[in-house]
Amino acid sequence: MSQTAENTGAPNPEAEDQAAQRLLTALQTRQACTPVRDLIGPTDLPAAYRVQERLTAGRVAAGARIVGRKIGLTSQAVQEQMGVDQPDFGVLFDDMAFGDSELVPMEHLLQPKAEAEVAFVLKKDLADGPLDVEQIREAIDYGVAALEVCDSRIDGWNIAFADTVADNASSGVYVLGNDRKTLDEFSPIDVGMSMLINGEEVSTGNGAACLGDPLNAVAWLAKAARDFGEPLRAGQVILSGALGPMRPIESGDEVTVNISGLGSVIARFSEGNSHE
Repeated sequence: MSQTAENTGAPNPEAEDQAAQRLLTALQTRQACTPVRDLIGPTDLPAAYRVQERLTAGRVAAGARIVGRKIGLTSQAVQEQMGVDQPDFGVLFDDMAFGDSELVPMEHLLQPKAEAEVAFVLKKDLADGPLDVEQIREAIDYGVAALEVCDSRIDGWNIAFADTVADNASSGVYVLGNDRKTLDEFSPIDVGMSMLINGEEVSTGNGAACLGDPLNAVAWLAKAARDFGEPLRAGQVILSGALGPMRPIESGDEVTVNISGLGSVIARFSEGNSHE
């Protein structure tokens, strides 16, 4: 039976603190931890986001800067796999960004998996108004091909919905392409995607795989972010969700994403351990 996210009771700050500390320790030591659903339940969405907020506050206090948001679980197939009926979101920090073809150190990652996305950069805040697709279109400066490296601090990707939400939506690092296109120059719903690892095609997809249209995903995020009290702001990067299945990465791999209308983006991964 599918599990929908729910509020399972009054907040338990002690349990949420313990969950945040477990994930923070895994992040700092690069040693995967056990799931946190034993502390906050598998489907308690408010509790999971409160844990995420604790981690975000800790990273900001340590000097990290928020540069955007990521949307996860935008594929219906992935939602069914997770037993949920909605996406989730996480925070992008400045130290998560890598340039096209730049070497990504594997020691930054635990259990990396790559997926191809359309990323958007905003030119307007999304804090007021209906936050419908029309408003989203007006707020977007440009789109680029993006490669997100998802990661999990939880051992073996043994995650329920609350686990991935608490763990910053299983975020790792991301790479943006160099070709910037306005929405007058490409249509997100119409893009086709091919992802290759070491020259072999491992994933394909299209814009419609992302909540029917990547712009729908951004509209969902804008409303969710405002509801949680941290609206999207001009200048932020938005990773709008996977266009096709994610694939595991190993040290030494080169991952290439080609997105029609947006060009390509490459991520290269150093030789070394990924702490798997």
